[in-house]
Amino acid sequence: MNVLVDTNVVLDVLLERSAFYADSLEVFKSSEIGKISGWVSASAMTDIFYIVRKDLKDIDDAYILVEDLTRIFSIALVSETAIINALALHWRDFEDAVQYATAKENGFDCIITRNPQDYENADIPVLLPSQLYDVVSQAPGAQH
Repeated sequence: MNVLVDTNVVLDVLLERSAFYADSLEVFKSSEIGKISGWVSASAMTDIFYIVRKDLKDIDDAYILVEDLTRIFSIALVSETAIINALALHWRDFEDAVQYATAKENGFDCIITRNPQDYENADIPVLLPSQLYDVVSQAPGAQH
């Protein structure tokens, strides 16, 4: 199952945001052990680095954390077509539109985010981190 992981889910873990940490960490673990094939978009990686560096106030620590991310998640390229498709959506949150267009272009099975309501009229599943377990356990080939 190919899953695009939204920026906010990644930041919940890297910045240890207590209210969201446990559920988001399960997404990391699922990708790390191969229950899912987790992906982060290339455009999200630059945002993640910027926010982590700003929060940690240490560029070396930011590089280490973001480099560790590349061992857990694959990086999805953001194409010109994805940007054009995102612009055509006219969503209020352009970053979410880019995430969605990237997921669509790459044929991902779902998007994991804390703000599914922002993915207006999405025609692929957009799930909360807490919903991932149920989806993975029902996927073909899942072990019960």
